[in-house]
Parts: sequence; structure tokens; C-alpha cells
Amino acid sequence: MSEAKPTLYEQLGGEAAVNAAVDIFYRKVLSDFRINRFFDNSDIEKQAAKQKAFLTMAFGGPNNYTGTDMRTAHARFVKMGLNDSHFDAVMEHLSGTLRELKVPEELVAQVAAIAESTRSDVLGK
Repeated sequence: MSEAKPTLYEQLGGEAAVNAAVDIFYRKVLSDFRINRFFDNSDIEKQAAKQKAFLTMAFGGPNNYTGTDMRTAHARFVKMGLNDSHFDAVMEHLSGTLRELKVPEELVAQVAAIAESTRSDVLGK
């Protein structure tokens, strides 16, 4: 009997790894002049908690995400001018964070593909 292949969530290191990644990711995002204005009126702790739940679910971990869908959640940012260049900056920070945490490149690529799959909804296209 073969064991089930571990989920991306498990391969990344589970809850502790996702928590660490999100915390580092938001430090990078908030210090990036290209995109930090989109977070000016955000409760970052609440935002980080939502992000942790979303990524946990997206990576195959327990689904405790109760937030709205990506299109709805980002609509007000699209009105503020959110575009591909901003999405690219976020992707850059996501990949950079994972590399900083010594995540193997094949897993970084899997995470990037999942994140990339949300581009149209996030940008309201």
C-alpha cells in the first residue's frame, strides 16, 4: 500500500512554515513603495491571519479560510489602480520570502503557480 503524497502544505513545513513565510512576506510588502499604499488602511494582523488561512487552504492544508473570494476582496484596490506591475511585485516578494526560508526551488515554483492562478481574479479581469 502506497502512502499518500504529502501536500504542498506539508512539504513546506505546515503551519509554522506558513506563519513564518506570511510574517516575512508582509514585512517585505509593507516596506515596498511600489505596493505598500494598498495596505495603508489595513489591519495588518487581521490581513496576515486571513493570508495564512488562505495559503494553508491553497496549499492543501486544513481549510479554515472564511474570507471573500479574490475578485471581491481586491475590487477596491483595482479602483485604486492595482495592476499587473503590483501583482508582479507581490509575486517577487512571495518567491523571495520562500527562498529566504530555504524552500526548495521546485516548491517555490509550485507556490508561484498557485499564486499566479489568482492574477485574473485579483486584478478583476
